[in-house]
Amino acid sequence: MSRKTINLTDDLYAYLLSISLQESAIQRELREETAKHPMAMMQIAPEQGQFMALLIQLINAKNIIEIGVFTGYSTLCMAMALPDDGRIIACDINEDYTNIAGKYWQKAGVAGKIELRLAPAIEIMDELLDRGQAGHYDFVFIDAEKSEYLDYYERALKLLRPGGLITIDNVLWSGKPANPEELDKDTVAIRDFNKRLFKDTRVNISLLPIADGLTLALKL
Repeated sequence: MSRKTINLTDDLYAYLLSISLQESAIQRELREETAKHPMAMMQIAPEQGQFMALLIQLINAKNIIEIGVFTGYSTLCMAMALPDDGRIIACDINEDYTNIAGKYWQKAGVAGKIELRLAPAIEIMDELLDRGQAGHYDFVFIDAEKSEYLDYYERALKLLRPGGLITIDNVLWSGKPANPEELDKDTVAIRDFNKRLFKDTRVNISLLPIADGLTLALKL
């Protein structure tokens, strides 16, 4: 028995997907279109999308904030997991990316659950707080500007209800945060964010080595 997470070879990863990924035809179509995009590396892994959908169902989430949409695969996974009266506020600043997303949300019949907001996420979250929506949300997914992770997180924690869940993507950042010689802006931001979150007594956390690293933070 291994005492640490198993290393995924290409063959083992293909096997993992073959016996666990329950992806709809529309999800697969969106993922395949995104794979041809020049910024395809911004796409979350399909098993991560399925995992987040399961988390949403486990906590009976109805109100979600997504920070960073890209072509909308993560949004689609989450929207499909929500009940009919569930809602996602999806924040991004790139209309070209989100135009692709909207096409597939419509095709999947979940566009009515998604409110796309094209503005900086910090501004949107501040607006929600100003409107008295602190403690209103069940689930937040953070996957945008790495240097702003802490700013997103602090606002997300205020907007989240007790027992709600924040999920933060790219926290392993291709392994760079573990190397002290890596000093680029994004790596330093993620490294500092991870240290801060580790010491935050307002949440219980678990960092999972899924895709590029996903931290779960449960608000106490």
